[in-house]
Amino acid sequence: MADSGEDDHAVGGPVRHIPVLLDEVIAALAPKAGETIIDGTFGAGGYTRAILAAGANVVAIDRDPDAISAGRELESQSGGRLRLVQAPFSSIDAHAEQIDGVVLDIGVSSMQLDQAERGFSFRSDGPLDMRMAQQGVSAADVVNRFKAGDLARIFGFLGEERHAGRIARMIEKRRASQPFERTRDLAEAIADTVGRNPKDKIHPATRVFQALRIYVNDELGELARALFAAERALKPGGRLVVVTFHSLEDRIVKRFIADRSGTAAGSRYLPETQVKSATFEKSGGAVGPTERETEANPRARSAKLRAAIRTEAPPRAPDLSIFGLPKLPEVRSAGER
Repeated sequence: MADSGEDDHAVGGPVRHIPVLLDEVIAALAPKAGETIIDGTFGAGGYTRAILAAGANVVAIDRDPDAISAGRELESQSGGRLRLVQAPFSSIDAHAEQIDGVVLDIGVSSMQLDQAERGFSFRSDGPLDMRMAQQGVSAADVVNRFKAGDLARIFGFLGEERHAGRIARMIEKRRASQPFERTRDLAEAIADTVGRNPKDKIHPATRVFQALRIYVNDELGELARALFAAERALKPGGRLVVVTFHSLEDRIVKRFIADRSGTAAGSRYLPETQVKSATFEKSGGAVGPTERETEANPRARSAKLRAAIRTEAPPRAPDLSIFGLPKLPEVRSAGER
């Protein structure tokens, strides 16, 4: 992970929500009057507003009830061109079909980070929560109930934390007498365990918090399933645009586009092998922010945009194995550990 996008400022500092790579997203989506676009990660509605301004209709999806509630005024002002749906974006094909475009902005929003009571941040103390949908297993459940070995795997893979084992063992020992319930308590315990270089701008708890957030919300699994859903929902010529913020997410998008835009050739040695029709055509390479944008919005620093165009081929069966994701403990089993 070259840059998680989650330094001290991004993890907890107040950041005005600015849609990342907005001009590039709209250029890739190319929305037109009469078309229907799915904004699968509505958030504060930055992309949706721009799509509406271009004349297209929008089905906007977000699993965070706060985001949906905040968007109701925009929905009422849209003249029927915006429909808000509270749901995970992996279900986009259940809410629209034969659509002209899908845009996904992966990760946590600045609004969620800025609300201490949501527990995504350790800059402002709050409950150890991190649930985007505000229901289900929380970060506190995982930290206080998972075995040290499972925690180490989560921290190591999803956060690329080199001290994952030490931190996991510390958590297991400490929680026996005092469970972790607050964000700052966990952050300080991690800092005490691994130490902190005064010259390092990255707080030692940053990668663990990132890993917990991704794990609790199954963000990588959601992204993978959303890509398959977009393949089913898009009409021929429909545009898929995805903005990611670290290498784990970008790798999933890159592998999906490569798999769906390539054609597996048959072999004379394996006559039963079937040729797979390309369901997408790759639309250029990865696009990053301009220097001007990163100066105005540090959150954009690690962003990458990838895009593809739907072909006329029928959608393929979902196959999570193409992403090479490791086996991690089931989120739903947290209460049983």
